[in-house]
Amino acid sequence: MWLPCGCTSKYVASSFARRTLASYLHVSGRSRCNVAAFMPEAAGLEGVSGRAALRELSVSNSESFWAAVARHRLCWSTPFHTVQDCDLSRGKIKWFEGGKLNVSVNCLDRHVHTCPERVALIWERDERGSEMKYTYGELLEMTCRLGNLLRRHGVKRGDCVTIYMPTCPLAVASMLACARIGAAHNVVFAGFSADALAERIRDAQSSTVITVNQGVRGGKVTELKKTVDTAMQSCPTVKQVFVAMRTDNPVTMTARDIAMEEVREQKANQILEIQIQAVEGEFGIFEQITKRRKITVTHEMLKEDVVCEPAVMNSEDVLFLLYTSGSTGKPKGLVHTQAGYLLYAALTHRYVFSYHDGDVFGCVADIGWITGHSYVVYGPLANGATTVLFESTPIYPDPGRYWDMVERLKINQFYGAPTAIRLLLKYGDQWVNKYDRSTLKTLGSVGEPINTEAWEWYHRVVGDGRCPVVDTWWQTETGGICIAPRPSDPDAEIVPGMAMRPFFGINPVLMDTEGEVLTSNNTSGALCMAQPWPGMARTIHNNHQRFIDTYFQPYPGYFFTGDGAYRSEEGYYQITGRLDDVINVSGHRIGTAEIEDVVNQCPAVAESAVVGYTHSIKGQGVYAFVVLKKGIDVQEADLSRQLNGMVSEKIAKYASPDFIQFAKRLPKTRSGKIMRRVLRKVVESDLEGLGDLSTLDDPAAVQEIIQGHEKLLSKNRS
Repeated sequence: MWLPCGCTSKYVASSFARRTLASYLHVSGRSRCNVAAFMPEAAGLEGVSGRAALRELSVSNSESFWAAVARHRLCWSTPFHTVQDCDLSRGKIKWFEGGKLNVSVNCLDRHVHTCPERVALIWERDERGSEMKYTYGELLEMTCRLGNLLRRHGVKRGDCVTIYMPTCPLAVASMLACARIGAAHNVVFAGFSADALAERIRDAQSSTVITVNQGVRGGKVTELKKTVDTAMQSCPTVKQVFVAMRTDNPVTMTARDIAMEEVREQKANQILEIQIQAVEGEFGIFEQITKRRKITVTHEMLKEDVVCEPAVMNSEDVLFLLYTSGSTGKPKGLVHTQAGYLLYAALTHRYVFSYHDGDVFGCVADIGWITGHSYVVYGPLANGATTVLFESTPIYPDPGRYWDMVERLKINQFYGAPTAIRLLLKYGDQWVNKYDRSTLKTLGSVGEPINTEAWEWYHRVVGDGRCPVVDTWWQTETGGICIAPRPSDPDAEIVPGMAMRPFFGINPVLMDTEGEVLTSNNTSGALCMAQPWPGMARTIHNNHQRFIDTYFQPYPGYFFTGDGAYRSEEGYYQITGRLDDVINVSGHRIGTAEIEDVVNQCPAVAESAVVGYTHSIKGQGVYAFVVLKKGIDVQEADLSRQLNGMVSEKIAKYASPDFIQFAKRLPKTRSGKIMRRVLRKVVESDLEGLGDLSTLDDPAAVQEIIQGHEKLLSKNRS
């Protein structure tokens, strides 16, 4: 397994970077000092006398706001000349054109200049108590070596590298190495099946994959390299697979594979000494300082230099692809670009969570999801934070794992999912009270709306009633948090279970079924955004028309989130759930069509319909209705196991149906459309809410479905 690289070098930023950094840290001494103290970037904005005024200006004069923030918070090699060029009716989104920068320089080099020994990453490994710390200097060295390794093997600017790895330092370095050399990355959640991985590799047109021999989570070993090998059978574009070692277990290597094997022959007294040298590049002089220290690095990376010249990237060059489920069977490859995404991730990390220098930020999301991208990697590192990489599960080896970690690592902000909170609540308070949580200052929730019971337990027990709970709403498409209780005045109220207030520059609106804006409070509608913001996705990879049709066509001139929301009398927002056929299982969005596509591949199945239902732990569960072909004679229990196995293999285990109800027929309209609205009402036992059934081809089908549902529930109880 890999160990932290020794910090054999320090990098001194260019004079340009020094000037930018000084500007970044400068707080104007002019008026509005209360605003400047809260947000130094706003010091130069005219006419801002408080947070409410700053929020208003960020919407009414968004160009001035975002220009001021971008100039102060990011280090540019070339300043931008145009703040934004956006047209939501055409799905056109461009920010900070003319500007040039490098994301890895913003996340690493500028912090190494001022504090190379500051801890960047704390890897909370699956084995409790074996955490490992990596400084900014060490992470920069790892990133540079890996960037050079990729370049040596032909990865160039504009390529897309697929990363299929657990949450670990080398995965973070892989993301940053891609950013450093100008390649996009496509991180695929390490719980996805070979088929799901292959589909994403093919769509991204990756020729390079980075993985590990095995993953370790919850005390269980997963065969990630074998999954990659299976995926490679249908991925002709892949020319090379880099394989790191998370465990000591060897794996079969092919001619395509490049082993990144650990150098174990080093003795304790072996020292690597690097002579002073200087490399001049687009970002200035990077001085490599002699450092005598024992190191342990991987064999292939050891061949590489510790200085990797960063590519100069345009603001709108692609930074990464990230696939998310849609209402059709094909996942969408959302495209995020350089400057706007990084700025928004950094700003929301700083102000939603009240992050301050020296804090330890603990987001327990996997890097395979957008939360891991924005609030494990890019947001925290852009802010020079210490960020935690959590490899395990909330109940391994016991339900006190999170809180033991909070005590050991002295975590100040904790950001987790309602699914985990609901699970831990059931184990009782004793697992929380066993550990010292006095370092906690802010608690966060992400992935789905948190129910009131879980919110109150989180606040009262985990946070001892003193830590604000920020229930955050956002999506892969938004790039970062859009609605949350903070930032706001310190004494501003927080209502349990509500996302509450839009972030700076975010202008949410509710739309009715006729496409009209609902202006009053105490109302519900489709949640849309009335104006663009820098962090939003730019397109769907290789399918911009789908991007327009999905997000901008439903309500022309607005960005449609796909969610419904309620706005309270006070103007606070509460997310009410998806409006399309996408369900949210433990924070993982999955299209019902994706599951149906797999189920329908079974030779015994004529058709199927999948809906979500309320689940006490997962938020939403998966309920499948299956109609068999005529003449099929099969045991339902056996077929259920077969179908669950197919879904696990083709998509992921979390997508497997909790219930499979076999039916003679499904309720359909006269045109043949399956009435999923009716099926959802049956599953939720809301028979009073079935509504008008007159459009059904045969209303009697509904009664059959109801009877079958009751029979299945009775069988499950027994």
